[in-house]
Amino acid sequence: MAVFKVEGGHRLRGEITPQGAKNEALQILCATLLTPQRVVVRNIPRILDVMQLIELLRCMGVEVEQLAEDAYAFCARDIDFEYLKSDDYRQRCTRLRGSVMLIGPMLARFGVGYIPKPGGDKIGRRRLDTHFLGFQKLGAKFNFDIADEFFMVEGRELKGTYMLLDEASVTGTANIVMAAVMAKGRTTIYNAACEPYLQQLCKMLNRMGAKISGIASNLLEIEGVEALGGTEHRLLPDMIEVGSFIGMAAMNRSELTIKDVSFENLGIIPAQFARMGIRFEQRGDDIHIPQQDHYSIDTFLDGSIMTIADAPWPGLTPDLLSIFLVVATQANGAVLIHQKMFESRLFFVDKLIDMGAQIILCDPHRATVIGHDHRLCLRATRMTSPDIRAGVALLIAAMSAEGVSTIQNIDQIDRGYKDIDGRLNALGAKITRIDNCK
Repeated sequence: MAVFKVEGGHRLRGEITPQGAKNEALQILCATLLTPQRVVVRNIPRILDVMQLIELLRCMGVEVEQLAEDAYAFCARDIDFEYLKSDDYRQRCTRLRGSVMLIGPMLARFGVGYIPKPGGDKIGRRRLDTHFLGFQKLGAKFNFDIADEFFMVEGRELKGTYMLLDEASVTGTANIVMAAVMAKGRTTIYNAACEPYLQQLCKMLNRMGAKISGIASNLLEIEGVEALGGTEHRLLPDMIEVGSFIGMAAMNRSELTIKDVSFENLGIIPAQFARMGIRFEQRGDDIHIPQQDHYSIDTFLDGSIMTIADAPWPGLTPDLLSIFLVVATQANGAVLIHQKMFESRLFFVDKLIDMGAQIILCDPHRATVIGHDHRLCLRATRMTSPDIRAGVALLIAAMSAEGVSTIQNIDQIDRGYKDIDGRLNALGAKITRIDNCK
């Protein structure tokens, strides 16, 4: 298993371009199953989760052609349904959380979808009820084999209907939208997720011939069509990487320019970093973070401690709370980090406490951070990456610490960040990757 050796105390300087959005890529790649025609997708990040999904599509019978380093063409003329019942299919799906979004397009086009219980980060309960309740509303029948942990959804004649989602699930909304685009009649989805990545999916489906209105709102109207055609699509830059780089620059007192961030699609993220006292400048579609030796967390108007919490879009994405937490450890002031969606995402703070951070873990969802204001440096230590986002938060901590830290289980980081060590080393970091470490 590979590890990172991170020598702390090196400031970054230069320009970095965020990769294509991982969460958008997983939705878009699954959507290529909706048509037998050619679909070209550009700005695809070469990260583990995305590459695994591309390979899974290839194994399912999709013709995959690499056009450039970050561009692929997909043609799902024929699907090998026997493969969907194989052990290899099961094993590949269980390694990839995004595989659950294969069901929606399969159901829409072929009337049946198979999926084992998907894998992904162990960050708490990630229930699939929203997905399957939506399919059932459209007229599909749902079966779950408890012994094999295998889902089967069948619906040869999907019919449009009204549904109020029990939660604004991003993957759930995406899955239901993909199933509904070829259902007969009109589908109304209320309490739909409206993240930019979901907006991108809906816009792509409309270019393919779908009829989706209400994009960017929580009320989607879908008129079913007979078939969809091919298209070309470019992924947005990854907002989580953008946020990670902003936090990294502040924590390491570095001067950094983040290129081509699609600022209008970052939502509340820049404003939340501003509340942390982090200065930045928008330059066209770039973000420039100047070197600053101190950043002070705002308080509320009544003087009470600032709370930073996740919420459905246009609220703050939960994927960035780990970054805000680690950045707060060297701020001037205190902040309450409230992770509402997942109950296991804050457990990595134990390692930050070992490094000298002042953090009170109140419960599985809340942590209070009292910043050092760079008066005390974090101490280097050995740690393990529990999930993608916590892994990068620990990497940021290690880069600012005194001494050499070791981060194990970096496969978790590789799942979401392309060549993160090489890209940061080019800016002045000292990160060494050691492969096959026992």
